[in-house]
Amino acid sequence: MKKTYGIIGNPLAQSASPAFFNKKFADEGIDAQYLPFELQSIEELQDVLEEQPTLCGFNVTIPYKLQVMDYLESMSDEARTINAVNVVKVLRDSEGTPRLKGYNSDVIGFSRSIAPLLGTNDRKALVLGTGGASKAIIYALQQLGLEVQPVSRTASPDAIAYSDITPEIMATHTVIVNCTPLGMTGHGIDKCPDIPYDYLTTGHILYDIVYNPEETLFLRNGKEKGARTKSGYEMWYLQALASWEIWNNE
Repeated sequence: MKKTYGIIGNPLAQSASPAFFNKKFADEGIDAQYLPFELQSIEELQDVLEEQPTLCGFNVTIPYKLQVMDYLESMSDEARTINAVNVVKVLRDSEGTPRLKGYNSDVIGFSRSIAPLLGTNDRKALVLGTGGASKAIIYALQQLGLEVQPVSRTASPDAIAYSDITPEIMATHTVIVNCTPLGMTGHGIDKCPDIPYDYLTTGHILYDIVYNPEETLFLRNGKEKGARTKSGYEMWYLQALASWEIWNNE
């Protein structure tokens, strides 16, 4: 019986996952399919589980990395610590009832992608956005030994506002990671986070977890100031491979 995998999120037009996995299945002779499930609300996940009896696992993207946790029976230790899930393995009991376990492969993809860029002076990072994706990025940066300052549209006990970013903060926080969807296809490719780009230098690293388009306005603004830049494509590719390992080797 052909196995089914997929991705839940909204929108999904920008997702490279279906093409990547279906090519992988064709190239390697794997009897499986990978389908996009664009949900209008997380409640529709139950319909997907009922309508797809061969579903073995799925990825989770914006905006459901937090909401999906309400449907899980268990989580990996890493996903529980991060408190965000982007990979779900579907197990079924003897009666065919799905049992969902959540994981987070964003940490693996991001850590392996950004580590080669970091120098001895890169000790502090600004993480833009406080959604599900940012949680994995913060965890990964801390594991790499960086001090992290989250940034949000409004200040909170856990984050400063964009308007709070001073020249001094820009000077000391040489790593800046965009975890918002701004600049993503379907979310306004002419938009970018509202940081003071004029204070960027050649000593800064701008990393955008967005991978479609490969160069966002955020990254272009960084390049204009001589900053090192990197898109989220490699992170996405590495986390996709990790997803496949989770579905098949856990």
